[in-house]
Amino acid sequence: MPLSHGRPYLAIPGPSVIPDRVLQAMHRPAPAIHGGALVDLVDSLVPDLKAVARTQGKVAMYIANGHGAWEAAIANACARGDKVLALATGRFGHGWAETARQMGVDVEVMDFGRQAPVDPDRLADRLAQDRTHQIRAVVVCHVDTATSVRNDIAGLRAVLDASGHPALFMVDCIASLACDRFEMDAWGADVMVAACQKGLMVPPGMAFVYFNERGEAARARSDMATQYWDWRLRADPEEFYQYFCGTAPTHHLYGLRTALDMLVHEEGIEAAWARHERLARAVWAALAVWGMDGPMQHNIADPACRSHAVSAIRIGAPHGTALRDWLSEVAGVTLGVGLGMAAPGDPAWHGFFRIGHMGHVNAHMILGALGTIEAGLIALDLPHGKGALEAAAAVVAGH
Repeated sequence: MPLSHGRPYLAIPGPSVIPDRVLQAMHRPAPAIHGGALVDLVDSLVPDLKAVARTQGKVAMYIANGHGAWEAAIANACARGDKVLALATGRFGHGWAETARQMGVDVEVMDFGRQAPVDPDRLADRLAQDRTHQIRAVVVCHVDTATSVRNDIAGLRAVLDASGHPALFMVDCIASLACDRFEMDAWGADVMVAACQKGLMVPPGMAFVYFNERGEAARARSDMATQYWDWRLRADPEEFYQYFCGTAPTHHLYGLRTALDMLVHEEGIEAAWARHERLARAVWAALAVWGMDGPMQHNIADPACRSHAVSAIRIGAPHGTALRDWLSEVAGVTLGVGLGMAAPGDPAWHGFFRIGHMGHVNAHMILGALGTIEAGLIALDLPHGKGALEAAAAVVAGH
């Protein structure tokens, strides 16, 4: 008997759950786009977007998704033929590399697999080999949404500094912004990309590229930035329409204003980071117990290298798909597919799932999702350890 009637729960790693307040802010007639209150609203977003990223640098806003942010960053920071070193720890690290390659950039990929972060020693060795500094930029995902690995951005910056290498350091925070601690200035990222549909709690449609003075200097030699992607016009507009190279994403802006009010001015970004960490640890506690007497395991063995926004789970084929289908059809909870862990035509594809614990989530949502997962394990007669919900509840309770 289906028990899915009622409010569904989209527990995937983006788009994340959208707060009712954000939806209500967007539910209004279209405004004037050449003046009036909308201009002041957009101006008010800039300092709060910087506060979320912990930067005094600049931010350009785009009507795009995360892939658009990748392209915008490459178009402004690189020239055709430049060599870029991509540090890949999952599908999205490879995705950013492929975007750059298709734009005419010479991309070298260092692949660290799907279950580990970037090895700083390997990076140091590669930079030491580049004696003539052919590598113009190093790109990496803070969190790769596919594998749920979290890379040590400050540590990688330290490797660049210790090597004396001048490469631009470019970071993808699409999955991590407002979920995992990220300090753009303190950690030394020169360029950072993000999008609105995950930690920022807004429907998909806006992307952001942050850059510091080194990133701004790189723009001077770029030969790929078209009028649309050029971040100079968007970050320092002389006229309002230049913020978006034309018509603004009006209703997304209303939603973003409300989301930033919630994150920056009400909860506070430090508290948001702490909330995500506690809820992530509750998920991990349940996974650890289930895995004591069954095949379930977190994709990333070391908790210090796990994202606080998403958990990628290995359970073996066909159990991942069977569990996702049961939760969706019977319980009204949608889990994420094992994106990038295997090809869709490969039977191994069915051995993974992901839990999104990002954005507008709280204890009862996470505990409810874990409870329905346990119900699915029981319904499908999948072996699992007992006591997972108690373990998760203890973390939520602070024990």
